[in-house]
Amino acid sequence: MINFLQNWQHIKFTPLWTDFLLYILIIMVIGFFLSIRNNPTMLEPWKKVIQKPLNIFVMMLLSMFILITMLDSVHFEVLPQHPLAKEYPNTYGTGQTKSILDTMMKDAIEHQETSYSAPFALYGFNKENIMRNGEMIRDYPRLQYAGKHLKSDLDKSKDILKRMFASALSALGLVVILLLPAIKLPNSNLYLFINKTFMSTLFIIFFIVIFCGLTLPHYHIMGTSKIGEDVLYEAIKSIRTGVLIGTLTTLVMLPFAIFLGILAGYVRGWIDDLIQYLYTTLSSIPGVLLIAASVLSLQVLMTSHQAWFSSMAERSDARLLALCVILGVTSWTGLCRLLRAEALKLREIDYVTAARSLGVSHFKIMLKHLLPNMSHIILISIALDFSGLVLAEAVLSYIGVGVDPTSYSWGSMINGARLEMSRMPVVWWSLSAAFIFMFTLVLSANIFADSLRDAFDPRMRDQK
Repeated sequence: MINFLQNWQHIKFTPLWTDFLLYILIIMVIGFFLSIRNNPTMLEPWKKVIQKPLNIFVMMLLSMFILITMLDSVHFEVLPQHPLAKEYPNTYGTGQTKSILDTMMKDAIEHQETSYSAPFALYGFNKENIMRNGEMIRDYPRLQYAGKHLKSDLDKSKDILKRMFASALSALGLVVILLLPAIKLPNSNLYLFINKTFMSTLFIIFFIVIFCGLTLPHYHIMGTSKIGEDVLYEAIKSIRTGVLIGTLTTLVMLPFAIFLGILAGYVRGWIDDLIQYLYTTLSSIPGVLLIAASVLSLQVLMTSHQAWFSSMAERSDARLLALCVILGVTSWTGLCRLLRAEALKLREIDYVTAARSLGVSHFKIMLKHLLPNMSHIILISIALDFSGLVLAEAVLSYIGVGVDPTSYSWGSMINGARLEMSRMPVVWWSLSAAFIFMFTLVLSANIFADSLRDAFDPRMRDQK
């Protein structure tokens, strides 16, 4: 990483469309929190969210997923003069688009074996013909990179325990260093967030990151795939796909849902009938079939116009962006229904009636009176839809109509592991890695959505 930064002049940044959209979305979120920092009415529910230990735990996990997505969303090409291009030609070959995350995990990319190997294994999973002592025998081959630093295979357990111990000490030291400013300033806002859950979660995250950093160059922590690629690397690279599907699809969906929902509920009449007919018709079409037809049509279009894309990265990124758009266009109907029903109720409220009597324009009433009072519904729906969209991408990639085959995704990993589960003995680690990462992200998003509902939904507050 240091070598990468020292020779930045030999790097050509090649941002993708999804990179731009992701950082625009992050800027919007930062702008939202900056706009409410002096608004006690909006800050009070957020304070309730961070009061529960479980919410702090899942928020830190989600922040970790987002950070990995951001690191994987800064793309560049390494020019031939860069030392990394000479030291790692397979990773940073001419014209290959990589990300900062790829640079941080370059050992996992370069240390590619020939086929399957189990987690932390030193030998391959399949028997091969091996020349040993001048005689051809059939045995499990020694892996090329895993454990090559060991003097004896018997030292593996001891070596792994030493790395775990070093990771634990380093993580503990980092936690203490980072918390010293907050401890010295007990009246600061940062001190309010410091508790046992925060410190424990921070320690766990640091421990996992440091342990992976120390171990990844020497072992395959989650084994290797059929082509010998590190499974942990595949699972981590798939995080970007899952997060982008959940966030960028929301960015596409919100304008349709908010505008049409509020318009239908407030204006009523023939406009309401038209909007209802539109989303009822769209909802009556099986979602998977509609998405599959759109993706397959797009695939034919992209195949017949290869000149539109200068690299495979741009092609796979265009398909990912198109999938976000397709999912967004087909998933706005649920939120639109909720906002229409809420607008029908709010338009009869006294302050809205008074605003109409005073001659306030309908657009200002919808913008200043209806939309702010629907913010809790929008916020909760976004959080709830996120996990559903992540799962939808996994299902679509599993049946072959999801992201580009060259892209990493948990659905593609599950699809690839389908035949592996029928082997004897079973190759279980690819499916397990995809399941663990996807389960962690989806469960964290669901718990966070529930906490937002409890804090922002007026009906939930009234029940308490």
